[in-house]
Amino acid sequence: MAEIRPFRGIRPSREKAAAVAALPYDVYTRKEAEKEVERNPESFLKVDRAETQFPLSVGMYEDRVYQRAHDTLWKLVEDGTLIREDRQCYYLYELTMNERVQTGIVACASIDDYMTNVIKKHEQTRQEKEEDRIRHVDVCSAQTGPIFLAYRANDVIREVIAEEKKREAEYDFVSGDGIRHRVFVIRDDAATKKIADAFAGIDSIYIADGHHRAASAVKVGLKRRKEHPDYTGEEAFNYFLSVLFADDELMIMGYHRVIRDLNGYSFQGFYREMTKRFELSVIRDTKDACPKERGTFTMYIDGHWLSCRIKEEDRDPSDPVRDLDVSILQEKLLRPVLGIGDPKTDGRIDFVGGIRGMEELVRRCSEDCAVAFALYPPSIAELFAVADAGRLMPPKSTWFEPKLRSGLFIHEI
Repeated sequence: MAEIRPFRGIRPSREKAAAVAALPYDVYTRKEAEKEVERNPESFLKVDRAETQFPLSVGMYEDRVYQRAHDTLWKLVEDGTLIREDRQCYYLYELTMNERVQTGIVACASIDDYMTNVIKKHEQTRQEKEEDRIRHVDVCSAQTGPIFLAYRANDVIREVIAEEKKREAEYDFVSGDGIRHRVFVIRDDAATKKIADAFAGIDSIYIADGHHRAASAVKVGLKRRKEHPDYTGEEAFNYFLSVLFADDELMIMGYHRVIRDLNGYSFQGFYREMTKRFELSVIRDTKDACPKERGTFTMYIDGHWLSCRIKEEDRDPSDPVRDLDVSILQEKLLRPVLGIGDPKTDGRIDFVGGIRGMEELVRRCSEDCAVAFALYPPSIAELFAVADAGRLMPPKSTWFEPKLRSGLFIHEI
């Protein structure tokens, strides 16, 4: 059963929250991060991406970059920009996007639950990305970006959330992308116990987003266990910062593919290969370019949008991974025709998050790519089924919106 604990958080003062809150470190290129910190010097990106405080000649992974992250973080505590909670708390983190509301419980999850698969994964991690966050967490002695977890909706937790949201919000602001963020501090002992007990009765928690951050936090925790062989299990390093959302509140967007060339095919030859594999139709109105249902994807090529329907004989309901639209696209087209054997490492493929819209796919095809594929997103039920089976989704299968902000909650270890 899941151990989901309150913690003594470090967080911005009320008047600084809006300025400090930053999108996750990994949604920015280095240049984009530098521009954001230049635009807003109070952004938490200066901690999460401390290379923004150095010239380009300084590598992102140099020791001094991680030391600067540490120094910047703890200076923010010293000067009062960040404050320490006076007790262990849960928090509620409500995000509103286009009038759709989702509310998560900010807490700490157990590294043991991660290792015993009570906390389930659906995505493979890459060593080099883990190493960066391992060093960041270890040097800073803090987890600065929450892991986005999901659980099957629970009536007790839902009732506690509804009751606590009747109180005054600690933070209430709208970020530059139009997302409203509200945070509530849960100080009531009875509510705290109800939450902890409810999660103790849940047998599976799922990583929705943040696999690398989770893996890195766990590895730092294991490292510190070795450094402290007399550890009791109560130490902060045995837990990692999380925000947990009920499955029925979440939205997944498509994660699209752009390919740099047609692998030697002419347009006509490639089109013939497509017709062998999928049912094609011309999209005459660009507002229909985004796929509308499972089993379909759309393709942009040579200035035109086409709708592509997966054939029923290519589906495999007995296999939760092979039955995914993204898997069928990979195995029926990207691998055998376009020669994309491993999407994790092949430089000819790139990925575009659904929030960027169809316009970004058109732009990429006008600049550096030959063809784009827009995918209908997997459902949260499909994600759970893959994780429950102990399997992994293809890379870049899910894009969650809205993104959790970093800097609003920090867990010192």
